[in-house]
Amino acid sequence: MDYIKAYKSFINSHYLSEGIRQTAGILLPALTLSLFDQLNLGIAISSGALSVCVTDSSGPIQHRRSAMLACSAAVFLVALAVGFSMHSPVLLGIVLSVFCFFFSMLGVYGARVGLVGTGALLTMVLNLSHPREGWDIVWNALYLLAGGLWYTGFSLLLYKVRPYKVIQQALGDCIQQIAAYLRIRAAFYDQAGDHEANYRFLMHEQVVVQEKQTLLGEMLFKTRSIVKESTHISRILLMIYLDAVDLFESVMTSYQDYETLHNYFDKTGILHEYKKLALSLADRLDEIGLAVKMARPSVDNNTLQQEIKELKERHDQLRKDSLSRDNVEGFISLRGILNNIQDIADRLNTLHHYTTYDRKLSKREAHKIDYNKFTDHQEIKPEILYDNINLQSGTFRHALRVTIAVFAGYLFSLFFPIGHSYWILLTIIVIIKPAYSLTKQRNGDRLIGTVCGVLIGVIILHFVHNTKAVLAIMIVLMALSYTFIRKRYLVGVLFMTPYVILFFHLLNPNDFRSLLLDRVIDTAIGSAIAFVASIFLVPAWEHTTIKTYMIHMLEHNAAYLTRVIKWGEEKTPAMAMQARLARKDALVALANLSDAFNRMLSEPVWKQKGIEQVHRFVVLNHMLTSHIATLSYQLQKDKKIYPTDQFASVYADIYQYFLNSIEVLQHKPESAKGAERKNSLRLLNSLTNDLLDKRKTEIEEGQFETTTKKSLLELKSVVDQFNFIYRIVNDIKKIVRMSESLS
Repeated sequence: MDYIKAYKSFINSHYLSEGIRQTAGILLPALTLSLFDQLNLGIAISSGALSVCVTDSSGPIQHRRSAMLACSAAVFLVALAVGFSMHSPVLLGIVLSVFCFFFSMLGVYGARVGLVGTGALLTMVLNLSHPREGWDIVWNALYLLAGGLWYTGFSLLLYKVRPYKVIQQALGDCIQQIAAYLRIRAAFYDQAGDHEANYRFLMHEQVVVQEKQTLLGEMLFKTRSIVKESTHISRILLMIYLDAVDLFESVMTSYQDYETLHNYFDKTGILHEYKKLALSLADRLDEIGLAVKMARPSVDNNTLQQEIKELKERHDQLRKDSLSRDNVEGFISLRGILNNIQDIADRLNTLHHYTTYDRKLSKREAHKIDYNKFTDHQEIKPEILYDNINLQSGTFRHALRVTIAVFAGYLFSLFFPIGHSYWILLTIIVIIKPAYSLTKQRNGDRLIGTVCGVLIGVIILHFVHNTKAVLAIMIVLMALSYTFIRKRYLVGVLFMTPYVILFFHLLNPNDFRSLLLDRVIDTAIGSAIAFVASIFLVPAWEHTTIKTYMIHMLEHNAAYLTRVIKWGEEKTPAMAMQARLARKDALVALANLSDAFNRMLSEPVWKQKGIEQVHRFVVLNHMLTSHIATLSYQLQKDKKIYPTDQFASVYADIYQYFLNSIEVLQHKPESAKGAERKNSLRLLNSLTNDLLDKRKTEIEEGQFETTTKKSLLELKSVVDQFNFIYRIVNDIKKIVRMSESLS
């Protein structure tokens, strides 16, 4: 591992920028007012900033602004309601239940609006720690509102100072994630590689890459300064994004029949050379991603083209020494991989030039793209909320779990009061997630992080006695906590616990020992309640919803294939746009399916119904999407007009497989089964086989460079993808027929 590169990547990441921004936005009011002996006022204002900063995650600036303002208003109203209801335990219980249900239901409007609800619930819990009377309640609510508005203005001001920085950081992070995806691809060339494990890693990485691409699309295409008031920098960023998305498709097209390749070439050692070159490409991509993050030109790597040249020479020599009629198909695959590697290298060279921000590069007419088609739009309508108030809605089930669990925690704190019992409710709110698997993971992370964090806090207080030094350490821990809390929750909690302990120690140095015990006990109680709630309170098991993801996956892959075929026939900009959009939808569906499957793996074994079939279905669709992407690449690379009638016939049979599989999952009778005849595929393969036989004869006669070679390479590259796709959709149909356990 290159620790210097990892360090540079971390300090230039948007996660660290967010952590520092949130830490500064929260602490500045308290630190400033403490200089005027108004620490309590400063803490109240900082508490408002703390609640609102929850909504300040990466995204379009107008969405961030709207969310922070909405959260500020919600914080004010919640503080008033909780403050005036605290004199009555019954009334307070009702208020807590109503707020928990309503703010949890906001998740139906998307993640950003859901964070507004989280910030409001955070305020609700924190206000339980200090009962107030009369006008103090109103003043406290106003202070919290002031804190929220302060943080909103602070965050927007930083954005104005560096409007492109967060996009550059997110874009560089996305490029580096594609590099990680390419490294996993390279592992398939290992002679003793575990392909099943590689597929699992690949599916996980697919989810991560797609999440980052979706975030970038939102940030780029919903930011006015990018799409309406375009500057040279904004155009370059758009071009980097679009080329990075195309590059990811090129990486996906590197998929081959690895088992066959290993059978042909393991003894030659050439596959190891292919792996080394793939890793070099990944390293180069990683460097470009880091350069984009740092807003500086990447270092030109002159060795990459030399490595490709040497591999081509190695391939040509092996072909000269070993080519025979028995392995000609293997050499065709190797040549296809080489061409794909060269294509990726060319794209890397383009990205490298983009990092220079040379004004001569702004010639691409990116402004003519319809950006709205690349983003999703969530309408805020009351009807959406009403329509989700039923047990079929996962958000409704989640809201019920949160409400009942928080109410149970509230009752526990009433009958068994502990020093900081509001931490029980805080633990419940941050741990319970819509999916059992996420709740389970957060539960473990919270417990481990809390216990280890308490030990860290004790060690710090044992060795550090200077107040200013403790404050400095607390600020560093706070920044690290907000840096990691979104990316690695366990690490975030690990830093958050000691910073909270140091904070309370600074407020009351004589009470920190009981504070430590309270922290551990309250976290354990809250975790236990959250865990029980996730299992027994209207649970949402993945096996009840996985079929929806499977159907969407088939629908989007079918649409992707349709657009690719039409693009291959027409080769117009309009069809290119349609294919690009269909690819985006297919990749989103694949990421959602993979994510749902991973959540299913974390559930209790007795709830993993049909897990083997689902796993096979996910792997097959991952392969299918890769082969469709490869077909797209092949059809666009070659200008030759292929036998479109045969292609159309095979496509019709493949589409019928898609349709039949969807019908099985929907418990509908299957429509026409003409695809079972496979006549269309036989006719298409016969064209390739005739060329292949001719080529084998030429090889036996010593004719290595002929027109047949070129024609065969072009046609077989396309026909092979049709064969792969045909076989996979047939296997998918068999899998879904065996998936009755998912009903």
